[in-house]
Amino acid sequence: MHKYIERFITPQILKKTSAMPAVAILGPRQCGKSTLAKKILSRLDNTLYIDLELPSDLNKLADAEAFFKMNSDKLICIDEIQRAPDLFPLLRSIIDINNRNGQFIILGSASQDLLKQSSESLAGRISYFDLTPFVLKELRIKGEKELRTLWQRGGFPRSYLAKDELSSYEWRTDFIRTFLERDIPSLGFSIEQTRLRRFWMMCAHISGQLLNSSKLGESLGVSHHTVRSYIELLEKTFLLRIVYPYEANVKKRLVKSPKIFIRDTGIVHALLEIKDHNQLMGHPVYGSSWEGFVIEQTLATCPEWRPCFYRTTHGSEIDLILEKGPQRIAVECKASSAPNLSRRFYQALQDLSINDAWVIIPNQNTQYPLQQGVTVAGLDRFISYLETYGK
Repeated sequence: MHKYIERFITPQILKKTSAMPAVAILGPRQCGKSTLAKKILSRLDNTLYIDLELPSDLNKLADAEAFFKMNSDKLICIDEIQRAPDLFPLLRSIIDINNRNGQFIILGSASQDLLKQSSESLAGRISYFDLTPFVLKELRIKGEKELRTLWQRGGFPRSYLAKDELSSYEWRTDFIRTFLERDIPSLGFSIEQTRLRRFWMMCAHISGQLLNSSKLGESLGVSHHTVRSYIELLEKTFLLRIVYPYEANVKKRLVKSPKIFIRDTGIVHALLEIKDHNQLMGHPVYGSSWEGFVIEQTLATCPEWRPCFYRTTHGSEIDLILEKGPQRIAVECKASSAPNLSRRFYQALQDLSINDAWVIIPNQNTQYPLQQGVTVAGLDRFISYLETYGK
C-alpha cells in the first residue's frame, strides 16, 4: 500500500467545488483522477461516488433523472464520464433545478473537446482542471537518482511507484495495450489497433522532432489527413503534445512545422523497449527524451505559460520559448551535466532580443550563471523560478 501523494491542484479544486455547480477533472487514464477525487470527497460531507466502469454503478443510472433527484442534496462524483456522454444535457437540467454550488465532480479520460456535450451543455456551470501524471513538485524529489527514476519511468502513479524497473516497464506495456484494445473503442473510434500502435511507436522515435505528416503517412500507408486524425486522437486523450513554432517578426526564414512529443517519457521508453536508464543513455532518443520531460514537467506545473519553439532554416534554434503576456523566457534542454551551447543558440537569443535564458540539466539543486542572461539550472530550480516570476 503506497502512501498517498498530495496533488498540487487539490486546493484549487476544493475552492472551485464550493464556487461552481460542477467541476471536471480531466486527464489520461491511470493518472490518479479517481484517487484524487476520493480524497477530495473524504474531506467533504454528504458525497457519493459512481464509477461508470462498474456495471453495478452503471445500473444505478438506468433512470438517471430519478437517481440524481433522489440524491439532490449530495455532491456526486461521476467517474469515466466519457462512457455516458449523453448524461450531460440531464446534468445541466439537474444543476439548474438544484440551483446550488458543489453538485457534481466529473472525471474523464478525454479532453473537453472530445466530450463535446460538456462544453455545450454545461457552459457557465462547470470549471475544468487537467490532471497530469506525477510532477516533481508533488514528489518532493531531492537527488539525481530520484529525478532519473521519474524521467525513466514517467509519472503515471503505478509506473513511478512500482517496486522495481521491470514491474514499472511491464505496467507501461500493459497500459499501452489496454489503451489500444479497450480505451480507443470505448471512445467510439474504429481504428485498426496494429496501425495505431505502429503510429504511436513512430511518434516515440521522432518525439522532439519536427512533424512531417506526409512522411509518416507514407510509412504507414495512409494519407496525411489520416495521420492528422491519429494525432488529434492522441492529443485529446492527453498522450501527445504538439508544440508550435514561434511566430516572430524577424528577417529570418522560420521553420513552420510543429514539433511532436509523447507527453509521458515512461510511455516513450516503453514503446521503444528501453527498460532502464543505462539503456536510455545509449539510445538516440536520450536528448529528446530529456527535452520532452522538461517541457511536460514545466507546463504541468505552470500551465499559464504558453509554449513554442524557435528555429530558422539556417539552424538558429531555441528548444522552448515560454510566453506569458509580454514576458518571454528561452529554455534550452541539455541532458549533460556539463552543457555546451552552440553559436546558433546565442544567435537565436539575439534574433529575438531575449535576455532571460535557462539551460536545464538533469541535476537537482543546481543553479549558476553561464554568462550574462543565461543560467544553467536543475529542473526543480527552474520551475521554482517560474512559479514566483513576477510575484
